[in-house]
Amino acid sequence: MDIFAIEACGSLQNLLDKRSRFAPSTQSLLAVCPVPWLLAPIGNGDDTPRWQATGLLRAEPAVALVMPMRDMRVLYGLKSRHYQGFAANQIPHPHEYFVPMDALIAENSELNPALRAIVGRASATGNFFDQA
Repeated sequence: MDIFAIEACGSLQNLLDKRSRFAPSTQSLLAVCPVPWLLAPIGNGDDTPRWQATGLLRAEPAVALVMPMRDMRVLYGLKSRHYQGFAANQIPHPHEYFVPMDALIAENSELNPALRAIVGRASATGNFFDQA
C-alpha cells in the first residue's frame, strides 16, 4: 500500500507531533482502518461505503483492515507565519513536503502551478525521468 497523506497543522507543536508519527523507522508501518471508518460514505453526495470504494474487500468488513505500507509521502500544510520560519530553518526528510495552508485552501488551488509541481514531485513517479 502506498500512502500520500495531507496533514493540516494548526501549530508548530502539532506539526512536530505529526512529523514524529510519520518519521522513518526500521520496522514496517501499518495502516489501520477501523470498521466505522470503512463503513462511512466516501464523501458528500456519495453514499458509497469506503470499503467498497477501495476495491480491496469482497464483503462488508467485520474487523479493522490492517495493511503494511510500502511507501509514504506527506504534504504538511502550515499557517503562513509558521511556514516562513520553518522553511528557513529546517531540512525535510525525503518523504516530507511543506506548503502554506493558504495555498492548499485557496479557490482553484488545483490550478496553482507551484502546488501542482510539489504534488508532482511527491508522486511515486516523481523520481523518474519523463521523456515526454
